Amino acid sequence: MDWAELSWEEIPNVLKAVNGAALLPIGATEQHGPHLACGVDTVVAQTVCDAVSTRTHVPVLPAMPYGCSLGHSSKWPGTISLDPVMLIQLVKQIGDWAYKSGVRRLFLVNGHVTNEAPLRCALEMLRAQYSDLMVNLTCTGKMSPRVDQFHHADAIDWHANDAETSLMMAVAPEQIRSHDFVRADDPDRTQDLVFAHPVNHTSLNGVTGFPSQASLDKGKQGFAWMVEDLTAIVEHGINECAPLTS
Repeated sequence: MDWAELSWEEIPNVLKAVNGAALLPIGATEQHGPHLACGVDTVVAQTVCDAVSTRTHVPVLPAMPYGCSLGHSSKWPGTISLDPVMLIQLVKQIGDWAYKSGVRRLFLVNGHVTNEAPLRCALEMLRAQYSDLMVNLTCTGKMSPRVDQFHHADAIDWHANDAETSLMMAVAPEQIRSHDFVRADDPDRTQDLVFAHPVNHTSLNGVTGFPSQASLDKGKQGFAWMVEDLTAIVEHGINECAPLTS
Protein backbone atom coordinates (compact mmCIF):
# COMPACT_ATOMS: atom_id res chain seq x y z
CA MET A 1 0.00 0.00 0.00
CA ASP A 2 2.74 2.42 -0.99
CA TRP A 3 0.98 5.55 -2.33
CA ALA A 4 3.84 6.27 -4.74
CA GLU A 5 3.44 2.83 -6.32
CA LEU A 6 -0.30 3.19 -6.93
CA SER A 7 -1.82 4.56 -10.13
CA TRP A 8 -4.51 7.23 -10.16
CA GLU A 9 -7.04 4.59 -11.18
CA GLU A 10 -6.17 2.44 -8.14
CA ILE A 11 -6.16 5.14 -5.45
CA PRO A 12 -9.96 5.73 -5.24
CA ASN A 13 -10.70 2.05 -4.54
CA VAL A 14 -7.81 1.74 -2.09
CA LEU A 15 -9.12 4.74 -0.14
CA LYS A 16 -12.75 3.61 -0.33
CA ALA A 17 -11.85 0.31 1.34
CA VAL A 18 -10.47 2.16 4.40
CA ASN A 19 -12.92 5.07 4.59
CA GLY A 20 -10.45 7.50 3.07
CA ALA A 21 -7.60 6.81 5.50
CA ALA A 22 -3.91 7.43 4.73
CA LEU A 23 -0.68 7.44 6.75
CA LEU A 24 1.98 10.14 6.44
CA PRO A 25 5.30 9.21 8.08
CA ILE A 26 7.30 12.29 9.13
CA GLY A 27 10.87 11.99 10.31
CA ALA A 28 14.03 14.07 10.36
CA THR A 29 17.59 14.16 9.10
CA GLU A 30 19.80 14.91 12.08
CA GLN A 31 22.85 13.76 13.97
CA HIS A 32 22.31 10.68 16.12
CA GLY A 33 25.55 10.53 18.01
CA PRO A 34 28.75 8.81 16.87
CA HIS A 35 27.14 5.38 16.53
CA LEU A 36 24.00 5.91 14.42
CA ALA A 37 23.34 7.36 10.98
CA CYS A 38 21.33 10.55 10.51
CA GLY A 39 18.15 8.95 9.15
CA VAL A 40 16.95 7.18 12.30
CA ASP A 41 13.74 9.17 12.85
CA THR A 42 12.61 8.76 9.26
CA VAL A 43 13.42 5.04 9.24
CA VAL A 44 11.39 4.49 12.41
CA ALA A 45 8.35 6.41 11.13
CA GLN A 46 8.53 4.68 7.73
CA THR A 47 8.99 1.11 8.97
CA VAL A 48 6.24 1.41 11.57
CA CYS A 49 3.83 2.83 8.98
CA ASP A 50 4.71 0.11 6.48
CA ALA A 51 4.04 -2.60 9.05
CA VAL A 52 0.73 -0.99 10.07
CA SER A 53 -0.25 -0.65 6.43
CA THR A 54 0.33 -4.37 5.92
CA ARG A 55 -2.14 -5.07 8.72
CA THR A 56 -4.76 -2.43 7.91
CA HIS A 57 -4.41 -1.87 4.13
CA VAL A 58 -4.22 1.88 4.75
CA PRO A 59 -1.94 3.45 2.11
CA VAL A 60 1.31 5.13 3.14
CA LEU A 61 2.17 8.49 1.62
CA PRO A 62 5.87 9.08 0.80
CA ALA A 63 7.80 9.73 4.01
CA MET A 64 9.04 13.22 4.83
CA PRO A 65 12.79 12.92 5.63
CA TYR A 66 13.15 16.47 6.99
CA GLY A 67 11.74 17.96 10.17
CA CYS A 68 12.24 20.71 12.71
CA SER A 69 15.66 19.81 14.16
CA LEU A 70 16.85 23.31 15.06
CA GLY A 71 17.58 22.24 18.65
CA HIS A 72 20.39 19.95 17.50
CA SER A 73 22.42 23.00 16.44
CA SER A 74 25.24 22.87 13.91
CA LYS A 75 27.82 21.57 16.37
CA TRP A 76 27.75 18.11 14.79
CA PRO A 77 27.60 17.67 11.00
CA GLY A 78 24.60 15.86 9.55
CA THR A 79 21.56 17.80 10.71
CA ILE A 80 19.40 19.28 7.95
CA SER A 81 16.53 21.20 9.55
CA LEU A 82 13.39 22.98 8.46
CA ASP A 83 12.14 25.92 10.47
CA PRO A 84 8.73 25.42 12.13
CA VAL A 85 6.83 27.62 9.67
CA MET A 86 8.19 25.72 6.68
CA LEU A 87 7.24 22.38 8.23
CA ILE A 88 3.73 23.65 8.90
CA GLN A 89 3.38 24.82 5.30
CA LEU A 90 4.72 21.59 3.82
CA VAL A 91 2.40 19.34 5.80
CA LYS A 92 -0.54 21.67 5.16
CA GLN A 93 0.07 21.52 1.41
CA ILE A 94 0.51 17.75 1.46
CA GLY A 95 -2.79 17.57 3.32
CA ASP A 96 -4.47 19.84 0.76
CA TRP A 97 -3.47 17.59 -2.12
CA ALA A 98 -4.19 14.37 -0.25
CA TYR A 99 -7.70 15.74 0.34
CA LYS A 100 -8.11 16.38 -3.38
CA SER A 101 -7.22 12.73 -3.99
CA GLY A 102 -9.91 11.53 -1.59
CA VAL A 103 -8.16 11.30 1.80
CA ARG A 104 -10.58 12.05 4.62
CA ARG A 105 -8.72 10.48 7.58
CA LEU A 106 -5.09 11.55 7.68
CA PHE A 107 -2.72 10.02 10.23
CA LEU A 108 0.43 12.10 10.81
CA VAL A 109 2.95 9.61 12.22
CA ASN A 110 5.77 11.63 13.72
CA GLY A 111 9.19 10.10 14.37
CA HIS A 112 10.85 13.24 15.79
CA VAL A 113 9.66 14.84 19.03
CA THR A 114 10.25 18.49 18.16
CA ASN A 115 8.14 18.18 15.03
CA GLU A 116 5.11 18.03 17.30
CA ALA A 117 4.34 21.76 17.64
CA PRO A 118 4.50 22.51 13.89
CA LEU A 119 2.53 19.36 13.09
CA ARG A 120 -0.17 20.35 15.56
CA CYS A 121 -0.40 23.72 13.81
CA ALA A 122 -0.77 21.99 10.44
CA LEU A 123 -3.49 19.78 11.94
CA GLU A 124 -5.37 22.85 13.16
CA MET A 125 -5.19 24.49 9.75
CA LEU A 126 -6.34 21.41 7.87
CA ARG A 127 -9.32 20.62 10.07
CA ALA A 128 -10.37 24.28 10.02
CA GLN A 129 -10.37 24.36 6.23
CA TYR A 130 -12.00 20.97 5.59
CA SER A 131 -14.95 20.12 7.79
CA ASP A 132 -15.00 16.51 6.58
CA LEU A 133 -11.26 15.87 7.06
CA MET A 134 -10.12 14.22 10.31
CA VAL A 135 -6.43 14.48 11.22
CA ASN A 136 -4.62 12.45 13.87
CA LEU A 137 -1.13 13.24 15.20
CA THR A 138 0.75 10.35 16.81
CA CYS A 139 4.39 10.36 17.94
CA THR A 140 6.13 7.03 17.41
CA GLY A 141 7.80 7.24 20.83
CA LYS A 142 4.72 8.20 22.83
CA MET A 143 1.74 6.39 21.32
CA SER A 144 1.00 4.29 24.42
CA PRO A 145 2.23 3.90 28.02
CA ARG A 146 4.39 0.88 27.20
CA VAL A 147 5.95 2.54 24.16
CA ASP A 148 6.57 5.69 26.19
CA GLN A 149 8.26 3.68 28.94
CA PHE A 150 10.39 1.82 26.39
CA HIS A 151 11.71 5.07 24.93
CA HIS A 152 12.28 6.86 28.23
CA ALA A 153 13.81 4.03 30.26
CA ASP A 154 17.29 5.62 30.31
CA ALA A 155 16.55 9.29 29.54
CA ILE A 156 13.64 11.72 29.76
CA ASP A 157 14.99 13.78 26.85
CA TRP A 158 15.94 10.65 24.92
CA HIS A 159 17.96 10.75 21.72
CA ALA A 160 20.13 8.04 20.11
CA ASN A 161 19.68 6.20 23.39
CA ASP A 162 18.97 2.63 24.46
CA ALA A 163 15.58 2.58 22.70
CA GLU A 164 16.61 4.09 19.37
CA THR A 165 19.77 2.00 19.20
CA SER A 166 17.78 -1.15 19.98
CA LEU A 167 15.22 -0.28 17.30
CA MET A 168 17.96 0.17 14.70
CA MET A 169 19.37 -3.24 15.63
CA ALA A 170 15.96 -4.72 14.91
CA VAL A 171 14.74 -2.87 11.82
CA ALA A 172 17.73 -1.18 10.16
CA PRO A 173 21.10 -2.50 11.32
CA GLU A 174 22.70 -0.71 8.37
CA GLN A 175 22.00 2.55 10.25
CA ILE A 176 24.51 1.53 12.93
CA ARG A 177 27.92 3.08 12.25
CA SER A 178 29.76 1.86 15.35
CA HIS A 179 29.11 -0.86 17.90
CA ASP A 180 31.25 0.91 20.50
CA PHE A 181 28.09 1.90 22.32
CA VAL A 182 29.82 2.48 25.65
CA ARG A 183 31.79 5.33 24.07
CA ALA A 184 28.50 6.87 22.93
CA ASP A 185 26.86 6.88 26.39
CA ASP A 186 26.03 10.39 27.64
CA PRO A 187 23.62 10.93 30.55
CA ASP A 188 20.48 13.03 30.43
CA ARG A 189 21.27 16.46 31.90
CA THR A 190 17.86 18.01 31.24
CA GLN A 191 16.03 17.08 34.44
CA ASP A 192 14.94 19.94 36.69
CA LEU A 193 15.84 22.57 34.09
CA VAL A 194 13.52 25.55 33.62
CA PHE A 195 14.44 26.22 29.98
CA ALA A 196 14.52 24.05 26.85
CA HIS A 197 18.23 24.12 26.08
CA PRO A 198 19.64 23.08 22.66
CA VAL A 199 21.38 19.73 22.52
CA ASN A 200 24.85 21.27 22.22
CA HIS A 201 24.26 22.73 25.70
CA THR A 202 23.17 19.41 27.24
CA SER A 203 25.17 16.68 25.48
CA LEU A 204 28.85 16.13 24.80
CA ASN A 205 28.40 13.99 21.69
CA GLY A 206 24.78 14.43 20.57
CA VAL A 207 23.50 11.45 22.57
CA THR A 208 21.10 11.64 25.50
CA GLY A 209 20.97 8.26 27.22
CA PHE A 210 22.82 4.96 27.31
CA PRO A 211 23.05 3.08 24.00
CA SER A 212 25.32 0.58 25.76
CA GLN A 213 22.13 -0.87 27.28
CA ALA A 214 20.64 -1.60 23.84
CA SER A 215 19.89 -5.09 22.58
CA LEU A 216 18.31 -6.77 19.58
CA ASP A 217 15.61 -8.35 21.75
CA LYS A 218 14.65 -4.97 23.19
CA GLY A 219 14.42 -3.56 19.68
CA LYS A 220 12.20 -6.37 18.45
CA GLN A 221 9.88 -6.03 21.43
CA GLY A 222 9.70 -2.24 21.23
CA PHE A 223 8.97 -2.30 17.52
CA ALA A 224 6.27 -4.95 17.98
CA TRP A 225 4.58 -2.77 20.60
CA MET A 226 4.74 0.26 18.31
CA VAL A 227 3.17 -1.63 15.42
CA GLU A 228 0.45 -3.14 17.60
CA ASP A 229 -0.44 0.14 19.27
CA LEU A 230 -0.45 2.25 16.10
CA THR A 231 -2.52 -0.44 14.38
CA ALA A 232 -5.09 -0.12 17.17
CA ILE A 233 -5.19 3.66 16.74
CA VAL A 234 -5.62 3.40 12.97
CA GLU A 235 -8.25 0.66 13.12
CA HIS A 236 -10.26 2.72 15.58
CA GLY A 237 -9.83 5.83 13.44
CA ILE A 238 -10.96 4.15 10.23
CA ASN A 239 -14.49 3.90 11.61
CA GLU A 240 -14.58 6.92 13.93
CA CYS A 241 -17.19 9.61 13.33
CA ALA A 242 -17.47 13.00 14.97
CA PRO A 243 -19.66 12.91 18.12
CA LEU A 244 -21.83 15.64 16.61
CA THR A 245 -22.50 16.48 12.97
CA SER A 246 -23.85 19.74 11.66
